[in-house]
Amino acid sequence: MPEKGVEMNIIKLTLLLFTFLFYCFLNSSTAQWVQMSSGVGNITVHSLANSGNNIFAGSGNNTGVYLSTNNGANWSQTSLNNRSVPSLAVNGINIFAGTNYWPTSGVYVSTNNGTNWTPNLINRNIPSLAVNGSYIFAGVYDIGVYLSTNNGTSWTQTSLNNRSVGELAVNGNNIFAGTIYTPAYGVYLSTNNGISWTQTSLNNQIIGALAVNGNNVFAGTYFENGVYLSTNNGTSWIQTSLNNLDVHSLAVNGNNIFAGTNVGVYISNDNGTSWTQRNEGLGNLQVGALFIFNNFIFAGTYGGVYRRPLGELITPVTLSYITAIPEGFYNSVKDKLNRKDTLKTYLRNVVTPYDIVDSAKAVVDSVSFTGLFTFITAPSGKYYIVLIHRNSLETWSKTGGEPILQGETYLYSFTTASSQAYGNNLVLKGSRYCIYSGNVDQDGTVDASDLSSIDNDAMNFIIGYVNTDVDGDNFVDASDMAIVDNNGYNFVSLIRP
Repeated sequence: MPEKGVEMNIIKLTLLLFTFLFYCFLNSSTAQWVQMSSGVGNITVHSLANSGNNIFAGSGNNTGVYLSTNNGANWSQTSLNNRSVPSLAVNGINIFAGTNYWPTSGVYVSTNNGTNWTPNLINRNIPSLAVNGSYIFAGVYDIGVYLSTNNGTSWTQTSLNNRSVGELAVNGNNIFAGTIYTPAYGVYLSTNNGISWTQTSLNNQIIGALAVNGNNVFAGTYFENGVYLSTNNGTSWIQTSLNNLDVHSLAVNGNNIFAGTNVGVYISNDNGTSWTQRNEGLGNLQVGALFIFNNFIFAGTYGGVYRRPLGELITPVTLSYITAIPEGFYNSVKDKLNRKDTLKTYLRNVVTPYDIVDSAKAVVDSVSFTGLFTFITAPSGKYYIVLIHRNSLETWSKTGGEPILQGETYLYSFTTASSQAYGNNLVLKGSRYCIYSGNVDQDGTVDASDLSSIDNDAMNFIIGYVNTDVDGDNFVDASDMAIVDNNGYNFVSLIRP
């Protein structure tokens, strides 16, 4: 029979385990969408936007624009209270509301957070709005795109003048317009702020949503054709694996793409390659608007506004500012690199066999010697930071590795002391420590084979961005050979655990 003290320990452990399991259950059960219904109820919401800390919601029930000043917890109806509002946009203090239905449709503008509204571009149905600097674009049913350069006081019709434009998106100087009715529906592109337009190769789909992420353009379509992706600003398109739903809205956060469909929200964490439905607490409501603000994602649905912490849906990335100097590129007199260049970084486990957990590339600046490396998959833990440069020696961070927290920003410098590298494998040049240059063939040793490659290219007067240009001056010559000859003489090679 166990002693009394042992029994008490068993009871304590049992209670702790029960508490832990209950916490996990509670945490998982509360990780869901929450309806933010106070003041807005179950109305249909077609558009969302923010001005500062204020969030605006455009209704589809002829009840106008609603305002929240506390991150969606409570809503109040603005004085624009008897219109259907399929589009919203913000430019400074100017709030633009695109409304539908004759005879009072058009663009309404507020400069005081919705207290008062002024009608402009009247007698037009406005399903889409977009802002590009001082240019305001309005997509109009049947008659194309209008442009205002004075915050909505006056408007001019662009050359895209005979299409129903349901969606607009801006990417630098590129304006994308998604059309929704024949003739010639699909995506159109203007590269000169609406002066001229060309139809892209996505010319056979009705467009329900547009979003831009760098050079990637996403188009949500109707008739259960899902999401299309262009990686070259609309020149060509591919259908993603989300290919069997109507898509009414899109939102972008880093590599994370959110799609509002006729059956809830889908998310891709890999720029559209794969998709997962995330409807916990939302059900299969149709989602007409998606909006990311203040670490939350908001969904405008046919049953009101829903909200969810962004961190529940995305994998936080780790940002690492890493400082490193390739020896050959460094001009110690000017204290700068001869040129910027790309480094690749691996995060490796600190225990054998030191597996690679994540990798990232970045351009190291010629003055700060620092690059921003984004790690997506590495969980929190301790890692060796391993540098790879095209003609330098692979270099590992100091003994024992570095603690890195997922989702946090991390700084590490290889330039401050030789001990910042495993085995002190850095060379002092001027007042800064550098990674050894000259490992042209990337075999872990600076030796005769590297020297032979440089000698051959120098004899053939090779110039430009080549690995044998060890000092980064775009010429393969004696100065490159001198660096390799010196490091080879000193038997410089890779040092790693």
